Amino acid sequence: MNILFVSLGCDKNLVDSEYMLGTLTKAGHQIVDEEEQAEVIVINSCCFINDAKEESIETILEMAEYKKTGRLKKLIVTGCLAERYREEIFKEMPEVDAILGTNSLDQILELVEEDAKCCMEEKPFIPAKGSPRVLSTPGHYAHLKIAEGCDKRCAYCIIPSIRGSYRSVPMEDLVAQAKDLVAHGVKELILVAQETTLYGVDLYGKKSLHLLLDELNKIPGLYWIRIMYCYPEEIYDELIDSILRNEKVCHYLDMPIQHASDAVLKRMNRRTNRKELVANITKLRKRIPDICLRTTLICGFPGETKEQHEELMQFINDMEFDRLGAFCYSPEENTPAAEMPDQIPEETKENWQSDVMELSEEVLYDKNQTLIGSTMLAIIEGKVQDENSYLGRTYRDAPDIDGYIFIQSDEELITGDFVRVKVTGAYEYDLIGELVP
Repeated sequence: MNILFVSLGCDKNLVDSEYMLGTLTKAGHQIVDEEEQAEVIVINSCCFINDAKEESIETILEMAEYKKTGRLKKLIVTGCLAERYREEIFKEMPEVDAILGTNSLDQILELVEEDAKCCMEEKPFIPAKGSPRVLSTPGHYAHLKIAEGCDKRCAYCIIPSIRGSYRSVPMEDLVAQAKDLVAHGVKELILVAQETTLYGVDLYGKKSLHLLLDELNKIPGLYWIRIMYCYPEEIYDELIDSILRNEKVCHYLDMPIQHASDAVLKRMNRRTNRKELVANITKLRKRIPDICLRTTLICGFPGETKEQHEELMQFINDMEFDRLGAFCYSPEENTPAAEMPDQIPEETKENWQSDVMELSEEVLYDKNQTLIGSTMLAIIEGKVQDENSYLGRTYRDAPDIDGYIFIQSDEELITGDFVRVKVTGAYEYDLIGELVP
């Protein structure tokens, strides 16, 4: 059958999609890019925040229109929206033929080839060693999902209810996956999970991300290892030591803190405070002077005051994060935060988000200016159309969420290759550079 796959939401969802694609192609099905060619459409949905939920619903309704052509025989919804709202989907969207829960991804073939309507397993899905996978990213980088689920229970988050408790993937399986990816041309591995810093606690009785980094660093042909989603309170000395001793581990850390006011953090049920955040950031920069720190913030959490927003702004100014994203709080049903009093008006949330991003851009511009004249390694992402210029990423830039370095070059550069570049200019998010002979 001709199958169209639509993957929405986070990079963890993308990894799930790639394993489902692997299962389908191994069984002989064809993956197509055009809706008009599809006999089956699979939508791997997201519902983390309201905007993601709306995008998933709109995509389902849009894809359902192709049933009118007569060619589309089956519409399947997978992922978080399917796990959370399966009864509502069947009731409100009769065009949907089948639903697959987040723990049942290995059953995708059954839904495509048979008349099954719904697969919802309690046992968590963790890819077995040797599971087929079709990358949807460019061939030179891939995400390695090292764990599933979360135990943190932040007041605003529904993920533990959808994805379940924290479950690490065995280290030998991850190393085998990584070796296979590198053998197929991957040069950069991006480690992802709901939280990476707790990797191994459930399997080995202790935090083991540092040990995983040691093993991945040994893989020939792998150039970069990038770590995402590190909760600040869980960052530990052995992890810092591992980042320093393993030359393939990028000096880059994604550390979502969500806020900097103790009062807001407490209502969020976060497990850190402002003093501890400052201590952690100070330690990281002292131990790893060239580290690039990315964070994520929530604006307009229930009960947040103007003074607490200003406290966050001062923190951003003081800490000078290298990369920053900010989102308006989105109330999710069946979470404690959704029931809290003093919900913030949408206009206020948006104004506060704008404040945060404007300040962040000023900080980023000043920090990027200090890079002018430095020489950095960059991976080529592609050519700028009709120009002698190429897009690249340094160790300071994760794909899709961070910026680029625009490289002037008269010689042809190949996507996925590494080059040395001298920084000659800088903006808020991007750099300008030239090849170093």
